[in-house]
Amino acid sequence: MSNQSQQSLGQSQQSSGESVIEVSNVWKIFGAQADAALTAIREEGLGKAEVLETYDAVVGVADVSLDVKKGEIFCVMGLSGSGKSTLVRHFNRLLEPTAGKIVIHGTDVMALGPRELRDFRNHKIGMVFQNFALLPHRSVLDNVAMPLEIRNMNKNERMRRAANMLKTVELDAWGNKFAHELSGGMQQRVGLARALAADPDVLLMDEPFSALDPLIRRQLQDEFIKLSAVMKKTTMFITHDLDEAVRIGDRIAIMRDGRVVQIGTAEDIVMHPADDYVADFVAGISRLKIVRAHAVMQPLEKYVASVGQPSAKAPRVNENESLSRLIQLAIDDDAPIVVLDDGVEVGVITRPDILQTVIEGAETS
Repeated sequence: MSNQSQQSLGQSQQSSGESVIEVSNVWKIFGAQADAALTAIREEGLGKAEVLETYDAVVGVADVSLDVKKGEIFCVMGLSGSGKSTLVRHFNRLLEPTAGKIVIHGTDVMALGPRELRDFRNHKIGMVFQNFALLPHRSVLDNVAMPLEIRNMNKNERMRRAANMLKTVELDAWGNKFAHELSGGMQQRVGLARALAADPDVLLMDEPFSALDPLIRRQLQDEFIKLSAVMKKTTMFITHDLDEAVRIGDRIAIMRDGRVVQIGTAEDIVMHPADDYVADFVAGISRLKIVRAHAVMQPLEKYVASVGQPSAKAPRVNENESLSRLIQLAIDDDAPIVVLDDGVEVGVITRPDILQTVIEGAETS
């Protein structure tokens, strides 16, 4: 699939807005002959296995293009080895790309010199790792204040900010403790507080909850969703868990073998998978809370032309009403459901419409 096709999937329903992150044709090939391997890929169409055999090189990221809007939580997901963590490490140049361009808030990240890159990392980018990465000899408060210390902020101010951020993640009573005295979930909240203390423009989260127990993981997902609603940080969230991506992400990019195979909202991807791989990937996801009324309805004009005007007593719902709610309404009332967009009637949903959507979801399970 071309990069243009990748971007078109899902962006039709994405509201226009300022792009904070713009990634253009990024490649990462590991190996001493990376440049030669890339030339062969472009000119001869070599596959991943052929590149490994011929050039002893590994394709980590393959021609990825995407953009992330201001305040958006953009999830990148895929199986182990798909390239998702490799991709995100290019944004703050923990890895150098073999080719391509990354622009964050108008800054060409690849063009930064060593000093500019340090400033960029310290002021513009915050990162939360899977393994917490807390310093064991520092207190929780000192860990959170560390990015501000690197900025040479005076101690009183940085401790005040760190304490406020600990309060935000509900750990204000634990500031004088050390990492080993905290549970895994608490340590990850400290890592998040540390990343946010410097007030970065962009937050990079590399599978931050994957090492945690399922219950703790879900609790932290809920806390992160609430925190994001308040702080509105532009976030790249890496995960191998589709359920997590669906819960957290405004949009999702699915990667396979270093390439992005589809970008879209959870509803886009579940309702219109780009290929069999994506269809298999989303087969186990329930449509009940993902699919919305606008995806199920038939246009009002079509319904009126074939059946007539819906009754004034028919149930009425917003276009973003969930499929689960539509099912309940259909059980309670056999009248067609009228769909509203800003109070204007735009569509109608009948029981067969709902049943067809449910059946299509069951057939892919």
